[in-house]
Amino acid sequence: MANTQIAAAREGTVTEEMERVAKRENRDPEFVREQVAEGQAVIPANTNHDALDAMIIGRDFSTKVNANIGNSETTSDLETELEKLHSAVHYGADTVMDLGTGSDLDEIRETHLEHSPVPIGTVPLYEAVKQADSPAEITTDLLLEIIEKQAEQGVDYMTIHAGILAEHLPLTDGRKTGIVSRGGSIMASWMEENGEQNPLFQVYDEICEIFAEHDVTFSLGDSLRPGCLADACDEAQYAELDTLGELTRRAWEHDVQVMVEGPGHVPMHKVAENVERQQEVCDGAPFYVLGPLVTDIAPGYDHITSAIGAAMAAQAGAAMLCYVTPKEHLGLPDEEDVRDGLAAYRIAAHAGDVGAERPGARDWDDALSEARYAFDWREQFRLALDPDRARDSHDQTLPGDNYKEARFCSMCGVEFCSMRIDQDAREGDGDGMERLTEETNLENSPAAEVNLPPVGTHEGADIPGSEHDQAPAEPASDD
Repeated sequence: MANTQIAAAREGTVTEEMERVAKRENRDPEFVREQVAEGQAVIPANTNHDALDAMIIGRDFSTKVNANIGNSETTSDLETELEKLHSAVHYGADTVMDLGTGSDLDEIRETHLEHSPVPIGTVPLYEAVKQADSPAEITTDLLLEIIEKQAEQGVDYMTIHAGILAEHLPLTDGRKTGIVSRGGSIMASWMEENGEQNPLFQVYDEICEIFAEHDVTFSLGDSLRPGCLADACDEAQYAELDTLGELTRRAWEHDVQVMVEGPGHVPMHKVAENVERQQEVCDGAPFYVLGPLVTDIAPGYDHITSAIGAAMAAQAGAAMLCYVTPKEHLGLPDEEDVRDGLAAYRIAAHAGDVGAERPGARDWDDALSEARYAFDWREQFRLALDPDRARDSHDQTLPGDNYKEARFCSMCGVEFCSMRIDQDAREGDGDGMERLTEETNLENSPAAEVNLPPVGTHEGADIPGSEHDQAPAEPASDD
């Protein structure tokens, strides 16, 4: 009997998870099965994660967004972590990575999995560092023990930094920012201290066996991703990518699902090149990118610098985007930073889907534009990516209910509102300008669920701490 989604797909079976994904994506279940069978898409769905509502990640499906959360030695407890989870789901995260490095990791992880309707990802190397006396003391037995434990707990996908090899390390010597991946720096330090090959690479087949037993999806870590524009697309980054392609094919031989992580900091003119190269080297396995940030000059605004690159990557074929918050490179995000980061990335993902001409993706835009032209303020708010933010912005200057019927906002006022002027001209007796009456019916749209309002489709999930007030989250760049 097939234990994994890819094994079932290769046998010709359409699983319950594939049926659910097909409904959410407005696609034929057989197409979903074919994509999973060929490794072009993954359904992260650990057999032990009972609360999961299955989703899919692949370039031929709607672009997904991940949010990183997690505690540290100095911040957060179980209740706060649950608030983080709720906030992430509420603001539209399709998956959540728990990058915790503090106390009570098992209790927090198990509680997340008990309640989370979205896939949960982890980086088991972090727990190994906590248990060892030092990074250099990590053993392959410890790594396998932790990976197996997390798989049994129900973790849906794990970042495994198996692609950074000893021979890659000298290639980083000329960089401006060295190795910026937390996991990559740990593995590099381990190899330098022990004079041996990457232990995750050495036991990769054993990891595949554990993943196959519980249907854990690989998220192959990009340990040598660039941490600045100057380091983008260098020999070190692409040498590791070649290894990730080999590891992808080895995992497929074990009937294990794979996605591949990507950069990082990349100038705009090289974003598409990165996506295209990964797709070629990794035989079309889904690409999961952090950003990429297209400039290094904007600390405090890196949710914007990265969302620009994320939209370009999504249009080029990246399957999932890892959000970045305004606190990137600076500190621990609070709940408002998480909100802003997820808004930026939901915009990037949707813009990428529109740019890639996904079926029905633009229908949401058209419906909101029609409401805007009709001065239907309440419908604009309802259709907005963040309805509360849209309503609050409008009401700061025109707060009364009577202004919800007004044919102007405070930007132009009554006299200079172009849409009012245009409407009046069309309603008059003039020639050549017909009245605009076209309406978009979102109920009949072929768009995938994530390209239709409202954001946060798991709002009814049974996640304690649903007040989600001031919940910090871990920075996105450290996986």
